[in-house]
Amino acid sequence: MARALASYLQIPLVGVNHSIAHIEIGKLKTSTVDPVTLYASGGNTMVTAFESKRYRVFGETLDIALGNCLDVFARQAGLKNQKGLPLGAAVEQLALKGKNLISLPYVVKGQLALKGKNLISLPYVVKGMDLSLSGLLTAATTQLHKGDYTLEDVCYSLQEYAFSMVAEVTERALAHTEKKEVLLTGGVAANKRLQAMLKVIAEEHDAKFNVVPQRFATDNGAMIAWTGILAYTHDIVTSIDESYVKLRWRVDRVDVPWMN
Repeated sequence: MARALASYLQIPLVGVNHSIAHIEIGKLKTSTVDPVTLYASGGNTMVTAFESKRYRVFGETLDIALGNCLDVFARQAGLKNQKGLPLGAAVEQLALKGKNLISLPYVVKGQLALKGKNLISLPYVVKGMDLSLSGLLTAATTQLHKGDYTLEDVCYSLQEYAFSMVAEVTERALAHTEKKEVLLTGGVAANKRLQAMLKVIAEEHDAKFNVVPQRFATDNGAMIAWTGILAYTHDIVTSIDESYVKLRWRVDRVDVPWMN
């Protein structure tokens, strides 16, 4: 549609990278300038920061995204989408009711000590700067179907493991880049537990923590429009003949001259 309108009206066409749009709307709405960003959604989970003209990926999921992990588990548990309550939010609410479980406060200097914590035993997989969530999802679903624990307890432990993994990767990127801002964006950004973990990590590194407002966390037109404006005002346009959907258009392949 945009391609046809640009051709018919003879106006410039600007291609926008979806992931960068999530970062830019988060920066705009929180007045963040140069953060380490955790972008967590149903389709993406990555830690990025600006370096040498582009947003570089400092860590990412090797398989499924964080939001997808929570959503699939919720469906396996028989949870249904309700108006105003996405599946991930339903998992969050159930996790708050978990009994006799100790909350992991945060990741300390890139290390997470699960030993001694009263959590259901689940896989914790961080490989260098990347993480894997598929094994965690399978194990949590298996524990639920075995019936040894309540749904609330499994939701709690699932969140603690998954969020601790992405928090560890974010903390390592923050230590490496020495940025003074941390931004949480994407659909999973609405989760209060994840926010709390990242807030403590930011404070440990004397950085300011920011989270995108909930109304701009999920996919929205404003993030595309704003990123398009940034690109267009820095002389980035897309030829109609070369315009197409790039399914594997990674953020680290996109120049972002407005950051210079």
